[in-house]
Amino acid sequence: MTDKPLILVTNDDGITAPGIRTLIEVMTTIGDVFVVAPDSPQSGMGHAITLDAMLYAQNVNINSGPQQEFSCSGTPADCVKIAIRELLPRTPDLCVSGINHGSNSAINVIYSGTMSAAIEAGIEGIPAIGFSLLDYSWDANFEASKKHIKTIAKNVLKSGLPKGIVLNVNIPNVKSETIKGIRICRQAKSNWVESFDKRKNPQGKDYYWLSGKFVNLDGGEDTDEWALENNYISVVPVQFDLTAHQFIAELNTWNLK
Repeated sequence: MTDKPLILVTNDDGITAPGIRTLIEVMTTIGDVFVVAPDSPQSGMGHAITLDAMLYAQNVNINSGPQQEFSCSGTPADCVKIAIRELLPRTPDLCVSGINHGSNSAINVIYSGTMSAAIEAGIEGIPAIGFSLLDYSWDANFEASKKHIKTIAKNVLKSGLPKGIVLNVNIPNVKSETIKGIRICRQAKSNWVESFDKRKNPQGKDYYWLSGKFVNLDGGEDTDEWALENNYISVVPVQFDLTAHQFIAELNTWNLK
């Protein structure tokens, strides 16, 4: 390692995913890169951690990537935990997670393994960013996102982030020249209208396949959904303190004795 910033790179799509390979490429131009990422896809895992199984971390080298690269059997949050406690030579200056194949805007941040990895780093006091591209395909083209990712990462390294806050960055799936810029946003109010497709396996046993439709309930022009629909990169500062501070005073008026 050198005197360059130490950057931890992780994701939820797995260590071989094109998204993380692109993120590694970009981060290598900024600092010393240390990779700890899942050995298989972990999308939708949220902030799950491994408690009832052995956890493995194997030193690997993929496509002549960084020498300090580990494939982990756990979740994205596990990857950050084991990186900080066991694998890294020191506390990293920055943790970046992604580039996720698909959106993590609006309510999707709750389910996201990508963002949970960034949040885990934030819990440890490490400046952290989750990056996502609005293209779910494995062969997504990340070229247009590179310069913007570098710009955002360098700004975080320069200015830092307040304690308890990480950045959720989503990038529209358009050509570089079509991206209008970067907008600081709030998370749109949204939800999933879900249903289960009930089927039978070859043995005649019922099973269910989750499906659903994303519904944006927010008409504001200051949201991540508006930004993305209008070809802007959205940057939402996310906090992991889930306390509804505005309700505490009213709750104190209840007769709970």
